[in-house]
Amino acid sequence: MNRTELSRLVVFATVAETGNFRAAADRLGIAPSAVSHAVSTLEEGLGVRLLARTTRATRPTEEGARLIARIATPLSELAEALREAATPSTTPAGPLRITLPRLAADEIVMPRLPAFSAAFPLIELDLRCSDRFEDLVASGFDAGIRLGESLEADMIAVRASGPRRSVIVGAPGYFARHPKPAHPRDLAAHNCIRRRFDSGRIYRWELEKDGRRLNVDVGGSLILPQQELILQAARGGVGLGFLFGDMVAEDIAAGRLIAVLEDWCAPFDGFYIYYPSRRQMRPALRAFVDFFRSAPGAPEG
Repeated sequence: MNRTELSRLVVFATVAETGNFRAAADRLGIAPSAVSHAVSTLEEGLGVRLLARTTRATRPTEEGARLIARIATPLSELAEALREAATPSTTPAGPLRITLPRLAADEIVMPRLPAFSAAFPLIELDLRCSDRFEDLVASGFDAGIRLGESLEADMIAVRASGPRRSVIVGAPGYFARHPKPAHPRDLAAHNCIRRRFDSGRIYRWELEKDGRRLNVDVGGSLILPQQELILQAARGGVGLGFLFGDMVAEDIAAGRLIAVLEDWCAPFDGFYIYYPSRRQMRPALRAFVDFFRSAPGAPEG
């Protein structure tokens, strides 16, 4: 592959990322006509259409998406190599893309973000909050934060919090109308507030007692996307919520919520920072991992 072909691939990847020829031209600092010519020449050389163009948007075709999947990581590594060449190798600097759920952002990163930014002013931290488990390499992330039980075996993982524990709670008003469940099978008779993840999957309540594990497909009249909303609904007496213990500790202590089936709510692994195995970790990523690993004061739920 010659340098001209490489430049055309860069132009194509930029158009695919921005979804717009003019936006790609602005980012690359070239004329829109040059962007259009580069993409057209690439398509003619390959004999396939890479981008589907409409008056509203420009999206990769099936062939274009396959090509993006193959070149995204090499192009990212080239850009990273150029950034490292321009910055002393010992200085943490440059963009750092992290995927994490909102709860991890609230509890682990945001409380210590001012100190991190002050210590590493040259790092451009890009946090993307989502419950979806991302393929770091394919999605262009440097690292992620997730619960330890959901990590892939080929990831390097370092602990960022203590163990967690979820509890089943309901408001006193709810239990005035419904008997408290004495066994997980009793949940079938209750209005359970369910949670739908960004992927579309509805969470099945994971319970455990004396080594016996149950994944309970509960039913109910309400489905919500976030624990914070489930907490509000549970406080209002809508139904039972299955929530992290630290989120409801004050409500339980104040009598606003009542915990049930506590003997079935066993602790589980907390949050971990995870990233792909690399021979040479970027200084920016190393700084992030070292700063947020085993964060002091992390709740144990």
